Amino acid sequence: MILLAESGSTKTEWCLVNDDGIIERYLTDGINPYFQSRREISHIVRLQLPPVFFKLKANTIYFYGAGCSSTAKKDTVKASLEAQFRTPAIVESDLIGSARSLFGSEKGIACILGTGSNSCFYDGDSIIKNVKPLGYILGDEGSGASLGKAFLADCLKGLAPEELSVPFFDKYGIDPDQILDYIYTKPSPNKLLSLLSIFLYENLGHPYAKDLVYQNLKSFFVRNIQQYDYKNYPVRFVGSLANMYASLLKQIAKELNVKIDLILENPMNGLIAYHKSKGRL
Repeated sequence: MILLAESGSTKTEWCLVNDDGIIERYLTDGINPYFQSRREISHIVRLQLPPVFFKLKANTIYFYGAGCSSTAKKDTVKASLEAQFRTPAIVESDLIGSARSLFGSEKGIACILGTGSNSCFYDGDSIIKNVKPLGYILGDEGSGASLGKAFLADCLKGLAPEELSVPFFDKYGIDPDQILDYIYTKPSPNKLLSLLSIFLYENLGHPYAKDLVYQNLKSFFVRNIQQYDYKNYPVRFVGSLANMYASLLKQIAKELNVKIDLILENPMNGLIAYHKSKGRL
């Protein structure tokens, strides 16, 4: 039995898995060592997971997470997990997790669209090339944070149509000063920006909303996918935003001659299949 965890900045999915399938499944807050200390990560693990995850002893923990790209960040998460579970942990980036989920042992271009965004060329075993995502300030095109930032900026500058900006502020019960205070003084503003971007999806029938989303998603193709050998390999997506905007992604892909053959909302089932194929359960 293993403990599989897949984490973005917003949520972490935990699964206890053996050869017969999933034993337990649970969601906690997201874990990202760029924004959280070892102590904060330990608090999420210990206080949010139900007792069964600690009572049923897994042989190994496989954790795939946002922010787990460097050795130092991986070690922060690894130390926390091993202290809480008393079980060896292997920590990898959410990007390699997504690639394994989407392609298994095949080659292709793996893309993540969620709170943040990322992409890579995967050779069936390792990440060979990664166009740097750069985070929600400098990059993360097509992500919830990027969409939220663009829409919020337009609302605050008076560029968004009033028929959208007025109900937007009413719905969330916030004023411009409160928003600015949160964005510039509170931790993890990317989560708030991503949450606010859902308003665009709810109003995708409005020409402004559809065009903003379309242009943002297209920039992900131009600034990321087109830097890989996309003409010779399939492109696959995973993530909540990818699933929400699947039809727009396919439309843009067709316009740019990019072949998308799979879009998943969640990578967990693919990760379970990958680890089963490697005889690790």
